[in-house]
Amino acid sequence: MKPRIPLVMLAAAVSIAASALAQSRSAAPRNDLPQPYRTTRDWGQLPAGTAKWAAVTAVEAAPDGSIYVIHRCAANSCVDRPEPPILKFDANGKLLKSWGAGMFNFPHGATVDRDGNLWVTDAGGDGAKGHQVFKFSPDGAVLMTLGKAGVSGSGSDLFDQPTDVVVAPSGEIFVTDSHRKGKNNRVVKFDRTGKYLKEWGSKGSGPGQLSEPHTIAMDSRGRLFVGDRENNRIQIFDQDGKLLDEWRQFGRPSGIFITKDDTIYVTDSESGPDTGAHELMGIKKGIRIGSAKDGSVTAFIEDLESTRAEHSGAEGVGVDGNGNVYGAVVRRQMLERHVKR
Repeated sequence: MKPRIPLVMLAAAVSIAASALAQSRSAAPRNDLPQPYRTTRDWGQLPAGTAKWAAVTAVEAAPDGSIYVIHRCAANSCVDRPEPPILKFDANGKLLKSWGAGMFNFPHGATVDRDGNLWVTDAGGDGAKGHQVFKFSPDGAVLMTLGKAGVSGSGSDLFDQPTDVVVAPSGEIFVTDSHRKGKNNRVVKFDRTGKYLKEWGSKGSGPGQLSEPHTIAMDSRGRLFVGDRENNRIQIFDQDGKLLDEWRQFGRPSGIFITKDDTIYVTDSESGPDTGAHELMGIKKGIRIGSAKDGSVTAFIEDLESTRAEHSGAEGVGVDGNGNVYGAVVRRQMLERHVKR
C-alpha cells in the first residue's frame, strides 16, 4: 500500500507551486533566454516598381498556407500614398495579390479567421476615412466594415484608433480600441454579423483597466490575451470581459500571436530607455516565446537594435504552418523571417 500524503502537506505543496507560478508571471522579462532561430530580412517578392519594404505592421498566416503582410506605406502613413498596403504571398514568398490603395490612413492590426477571411484595422482618421475595421475575402472583396468612416468616437458604432482584431471560432469579433493617447482604451465585442454586444476597459493601470491596448489574440481555450502596452503587461480575459490573469514576463507587448498548440509569441518593440511612455528600462527589444497555457517563457529572438532608444523592434508578429516566425518592423521598414536552426 502506498503511503498516504497528509492533506496539509498536499495543500502546502499546491500553495508553493501556485506561488512560484505567480512569481514567474510577474517576474521581469529576461534578456538571456535561448535564441533557437536564424534571421533573414526582407523576405518576399515586392510589387513591381518597389525597391524596398515599407513600414510593415502586421503579418498573418491563412489556413491555405498563404501569408498576408500589412504595411503603412513608405511614409509610415498611407494618407495620399499610392501603395497598396495589403500584400498576399504564397508560402515561398511569391506575391499573389495586393489591394487596399486609397482605403486606409494608418493600417495597424490584422487577423485571419477560420474561413480564411482577412480583417484589418485602420488606427487613424482624417474625417473621410479611418477609425474602422475591415473584413476582406481572400480575394480582397470587402465583406464587412465596423465603425464609421473617418469618425472618431466612443459609442457602440464608433472607434477611436482601433489597433487590432481577433475572431472567435463562433464568429464573434473582438476589437482593441485606442492607440497612444486614444480616448477609449477598451475591448469591444460584436456578434458574427457586426452587431455590438458589449465592451470593457477604461483608461488606467488597475486590474482590468487599459492604457493603449495594442494587440489581441485568442488561445485554444477561447481566452483573450490583450497587450496592455503602456502598462507593460498582458491581461487575460474571458469572452465576457472577466479578468483572469495578468502577465508581465513577456515584456512590453506590441504584438501577440498564439498558435494552435498554445505557443505564444510576443513582440516587445519599445523597451529599453524610457522616452516618456513608461517603457521598461534595461529590457531588450525582441520576440519572447513561451506557453499560453502556463505563462512560461522559453526563448527570445533578440532584435537587431535591441537597446536603441528609438522604437526600432518588430511590432507585429505572425507564425506560419511550418513554425517560421515573421517580425513586422515599422521604424526600420523591413519584414524579418526567423527560421528554426
